[in-house]
Amino acid sequence: MATSFVRRGLKLGGQAAVMVALILGLVAFVGTNKSVVLKVDGESSDILTFGGTVEDVLEKADIQLAAADLVVPAPGTEVQDGTTIEVITAKTVDVNVDGTGHTIQTTGATVADLVSELRVSTKSSLSASLDTSLTKLTGLSISTPKSVLVVADGKTTQVETTAGTVRELLQETGTELAPADRISVPVRADITDGMVLKVTRVLTGSQDTVTEAVPYETRSVEDPELFEGEKNVTAAGVPGERTLVFNMVILDGREVSRSLASETLNVAPVAETVAVGTKKRPAPAAPAGGTAPAGGTWAALAQCESGGNWHINSGNGYYGGLQFSTQSWIGAGGGAYAPVASGATPEQQIAVAENLRANGGWGHWPSCARKLGLL
Repeated sequence: MATSFVRRGLKLGGQAAVMVALILGLVAFVGTNKSVVLKVDGESSDILTFGGTVEDVLEKADIQLAAADLVVPAPGTEVQDGTTIEVITAKTVDVNVDGTGHTIQTTGATVADLVSELRVSTKSSLSASLDTSLTKLTGLSISTPKSVLVVADGKTTQVETTAGTVRELLQETGTELAPADRISVPVRADITDGMVLKVTRVLTGSQDTVTEAVPYETRSVEDPELFEGEKNVTAAGVPGERTLVFNMVILDGREVSRSLASETLNVAPVAETVAVGTKKRPAPAAPAGGTAPAGGTWAALAQCESGGNWHINSGNGYYGGLQFSTQSWIGAGGGAYAPVASGATPEQQIAVAENLRANGGWGHWPSCARKLGLL
């Protein structure tokens, strides 16, 4: 019976030892276990872990990280009881900045976060509002402010704009284009910083009416009653009148070209008729030794006018045997022989005198003509 009691005591002691070991293990487990909050893209879960690093926790939670993902605290950080681990996975967004496309990996939540990350001007024009979630965004267009010089209607204006194209800039500035107007850059062209946009106003359809004289023609008619070299206007010419209408092209208020649209003859011109002598002149008397022709009316007249010296230049403005003024000499055709009468032969001087006499008679030599009884 004593032996049975001993055996029973040993059995109870062994069980007690196992219980103590279990209790000590449980205490050790409870003492080393930590509660961690894991938040992935805003969704939280509680995780119990024996410790280690953030990277260990993520690995045990089967979370794969991409290079652009954000983890707070850093993967190598030792976790403590109550540690919150936040994982923000990067999103891919197609972004077009001033016409140039980019693919962006971002951990931002909204368009505002992405704009801040890209460091573009806050005055930029965006295709989506700043509070738009990136998870709902398929693409984003950004137009940054640009400085453009607009020259139009006689004014030069410096404009800061986020317009994407020239057409949008014209709408933004209230610059309207007529169908014929010209611009220095096509309306579909993208706006660039420093661009100069010149608008040229083209005015078509304007007309200019001009009234002008129409010159008359001169017709010559042979007259056998006049000596050769003599002319007489028998019918005066009268200018006509016509009206011309021109189509004009005007650029920025300045005429650059014109074309004749119509021509109307209001008054027809009247031609001038001139009688031209064909009668042969009588041969002058033969000169004697280069002096005045012997005898005859012209010799007597020369004797009275110049003492019969057909080559005299007395310095009083009259020349030759019959004392021509330069005006009378040239007007009667003497220029064909010599600049002044004293340089011509007596025969040539008499021929010119005949022209004068045919238009005014002997009155061209009033004093001597009276002395000779010619007047």
